[in-house]
Amino acid sequence: AEPLEHQFLVDLNSATWSELAELPDIGEVLARRIVETRTQRGKFTTSDDLLAVPGIGPRKLARISPFLSPLAAPDAVAGN
Repeated sequence: AEPLEHQFLVDLNSATWSELAELPDIGEVLARRIVETRTQRGKFTTSDDLLAVPGIGPRKLARISPFLSPLAAPDAVAGN
């Protein structure tokens, strides 16, 4: 894989599948699974929640982690 020219961060809780598909080693099928998991289980609270998505293991999570924007702690979100 070629190095990325631009650094970008993806918000796991608001990104569309097409945005998620831009992550290294993700692609359309896994991106759609991430969105499906988010829809069924609710918002991700940590990036480790991605391990619940079929096809994402520790190695793949480590590869995409630098591209994930930090997730707010549930008690830090306004309105809670």
